[in-house]
Amino acid sequence: MGCSSSTPVKPKRKFTPSVNPKLNVMSKSELDRRIECSDETTKAKFGGVSVRYAYLSQRGYYPDEIHKPNQDSYTITPSFASRSTDIFFGVFDGHGRDGDKCAKFARDTLPPLLAESILHSRFGGGDELSKEAMQDAICKSHLECNRRMHASRTLDDSLSGTTAISMYLHGCRNRITVSNVGDSRAVVGRRGEKSDGLPSGGVGASTTTTTATSGGGATTSALKAFALSRDQTPYRRDERIRCRKKGARILSLDQIEGLEPVKEEEEEDELGNGSDMILGEEIDEGGDPPRVWSPNGDYPGTAFTRSIGDAIAEDLGVIAEPEMLTRELTPDDKIIVLASDGVFEFLTNQSVIDICAKFNDPLEACRAVVAESYELWLQYELRTDDITIICIFIDEVDSSSLVLSQRNSSADLKSSVLSSAESVESIYLENDELVVSDSRPVRKNISLEKSRALEKMKQKYICCKDVSDESDDYLDLDKLYNEKTDEEKARISEAISTSQIFQNISDAQRDLIYGYMEPMHVKKGQWIIRQGTVGDRFYIIDDGSFEVRIVPEGEEDVNNDGGDVVHIYTGARGRSHPSFGELALLHSAPRAASVIAQTDGQLWALHRIAFKKVVDGKGGKKDAEKVLRKMLAFMSFSPEELTDLSSYLCEAKYVSGDTIIKEGEPGDSAFIILPGGTCESVSAAGDGSTIKSSLGGDDFFGTEVLEKGGTKKYSCTVTAMSKVTCWILQKGDIKRVLGSVRKSEATA
Repeated sequence: MGCSSSTPVKPKRKFTPSVNPKLNVMSKSELDRRIECSDETTKAKFGGVSVRYAYLSQRGYYPDEIHKPNQDSYTITPSFASRSTDIFFGVFDGHGRDGDKCAKFARDTLPPLLAESILHSRFGGGDELSKEAMQDAICKSHLECNRRMHASRTLDDSLSGTTAISMYLHGCRNRITVSNVGDSRAVVGRRGEKSDGLPSGGVGASTTTTTATSGGGATTSALKAFALSRDQTPYRRDERIRCRKKGARILSLDQIEGLEPVKEEEEEDELGNGSDMILGEEIDEGGDPPRVWSPNGDYPGTAFTRSIGDAIAEDLGVIAEPEMLTRELTPDDKIIVLASDGVFEFLTNQSVIDICAKFNDPLEACRAVVAESYELWLQYELRTDDITIICIFIDEVDSSSLVLSQRNSSADLKSSVLSSAESVESIYLENDELVVSDSRPVRKNISLEKSRALEKMKQKYICCKDVSDESDDYLDLDKLYNEKTDEEKARISEAISTSQIFQNISDAQRDLIYGYMEPMHVKKGQWIIRQGTVGDRFYIIDDGSFEVRIVPEGEEDVNNDGGDVVHIYTGARGRSHPSFGELALLHSAPRAASVIAQTDGQLWALHRIAFKKVVDGKGGKKDAEKVLRKMLAFMSFSPEELTDLSSYLCEAKYVSGDTIIKEGEPGDSAFIILPGGTCESVSAAGDGSTIKSSLGGDDFFGTEVLEKGGTKKYSCTVTAMSKVTCWILQKGDIKRVLGSVRKSEATA
């Protein structure tokens, strides 16, 4: 989802990085339209609250609609409701055919409606509004904006609409009210009790530390992330119940298409035995969330349960009524982020705050968060979402300057309540502490579409490797290892801090990873990775600018320029250090995009074999080892060799009807079916008849191409009969394992 227009404080500027003139690049105007951001960070004081803030909106990459407009919009309105001490921030994430128009409509309509309502309430009820009066004005403004959108003749909101996340800062009372409709999000980074080293003037890279989190990962800043809003999606039990009472069906796309079983949960929900997260954990492994459907047809399919617009979905419980939170800011509140859901698809709330906390400038923080989000979209999906963020650094909260009405008690100011006319679960615990966990699962796997596209690329792979790849079947890790300076370690640590792959490594493993990072000096115009080739390195940009280019599926790179420029990575020492190629650490997957140096630069590269050695250790995939023992090709392998071999297994997904291998075609991979999947194997018998057999979980096929002296062609055709996930083992990985064993024996 995602319109890159706003009412900013200063004239907006389109961010246009330098472009390599030797390449067939996008025009300046095309790049201008892709990214829109603050001209510079704005510094201001609203009552007792001193802040710095900036915004950035980046249009997504849609290969089937290359010129699709940015459907995100935003607004920053100072001197709100005729008060110099007040400011209004908002992010609107449109969806559907007229999503960009809906987002713009809400941007242009909601703030004036709210300002008018606040002014009217002040006139009729006193100079200062109570929390209840403020929330009532906000709720009515959202509902009126929704009504006006339905009546508008400039757009069709029958199957289009927008989410809305906004924050009204009332500086005279050091108070914020956050309003949420949909699945965009507001997050605050708060200083903890042990964060006394954090300067009172703000946040920045110099203040970051690493602390353990309750989830077993690491928090890389002195700030802890807390939700200021709660996503309104079918992941939430209360929202599912509400929509089902309106007659809605709650199903994923795979369930609609019959690829996944339908598990009716109404009884469980009504009894109160359901949960917020189990639905998503069960079915959203690859970007297929639960959605709202009509009982009469496969529409509208919204992945959220509240929005402005969406007239058809409104009858199914998708309403425009916001949930609101009002609280007083304290000196411990250091960063507030408002962002569209494109940011949080792959990043947790804590990861976003960690990234922001590395910078002294909120504009640089915006760039870093958007770059990280965009890179993860390119890695796990065939497209990227539109991404918009407003980042607010709170430098000071001065309670001595509070201007309070005599009629409002201090207890009203300090209340922190998520409220709605509907009965909903609060995002606060019983002791009024903010909840740390995210509102929905963070995606960790590639989508089905991405998996299938990578398999197609793999079939076309023609012995073309990355620029840094040499003959590495027998990579000498001892020679690869080199000590790093403390400064170099700090830069590498910053770059990997938000990556899911590196979240649960020990300090000892982290030190080894530093040592295995290879320094790479690159020249302007040099290709780092090429789309479709199978690479095995992960890269961190230490310095320099790099283009990300994609040739859309089904097209050829006739100009040999890498296709469309969809993103620019820029790294600089002392600033951000983007990374790319993370999937190569997990398995030998074809590259989904090309990366070309715009300038001379410096990279760090981590080889997959080194990563596997450090992280996998002796763990491996125990279930897979049991299956590997049954394969004729590995009967003579030792337990240690099977463990090493299992660490090279990569994952691929198929849907019913997909042909996984075809009889008579050459191949270099064997397949293991994971539990839950079913396939059919068909082969020709010697007498000309056909042999058919069913395959299920832990069955394997294609091993004939791996056996020494065996055929290089598949002896059967295997077709997926349901949604299937397979582990894949390539012949080259067997050579690596055997080569490693021979090297160990030679040095023993």
